[in-house]
Amino acid sequence: MQNSLKKIKKPWPTKKAMQQIYDQNLWGSNNKDFYSGFGSHNPAIVTPYVDVVKQFLTSFDEQITVCDLGCGDFNVGKQFVNDIKKYIAVDIVESLINYNMQNFKAERLEFRCLDIAKDTLPKTDCALIRQVLQHISNSEIQEILPKLYAYQYIILTEHLPLGNFEPNKDIISGQGIRIKKQSGLDILKAPFNFKVKEKKELLSFELENGKGVIKTILYKIF
Repeated sequence: MQNSLKKIKKPWPTKKAMQQIYDQNLWGSNNKDFYSGFGSHNPAIVTPYVDVVKQFLTSFDEQITVCDLGCGDFNVGKQFVNDIKKYIAVDIVESLINYNMQNFKAERLEFRCLDIAKDTLPKTDCALIRQVLQHISNSEIQEILPKLYAYQYIILTEHLPLGNFEPNKDIISGQGIRIKKQSGLDILKAPFNFKVKEKKELLSFELENGKGVIKTILYKIF
């Protein structure tokens, strides 16, 4: 009798899953040693994001410090380094961090290999989290969010479905995101219920062919 039960996918350690993405070019390669995918290199997506984030980062009388949680191949983050006092770029993939350290050097720039769910995060004024949490399971997000209260500002970017959707359906950490389940991340809603002082949408970029929208939201924590 044929087994009709669907095979249950077993979670893999997030560090190994993310390492595999780069080792096997699961987000493409573009003839580069490390490539964080279309969303980090398409000018139509990246340029408006850089513009709105720069506008915020340079709006202070004195330069602020920034932590980039999930910096990837640093094609985006490199464009902010000269606008702030200190830039700490974090990623879970050690070989990627080592590559970035060799290829991006600046006095105010520092790279660290950290698991943002398990490790202590650097203390800065602002945290940038660009299309990172969308790849992470609810249980790991629950570990990350309490640490974000240490920042005064969070700029969070997520790929979401168009229109109304049920937020925060759980996934296994890895290459995929919740949009496959017609869901997306909203940290203010259950089961996370993250508390913020203010929320402001900085950017909404609708992808072609109904593939969703990439939203960048500024949260003021205190």
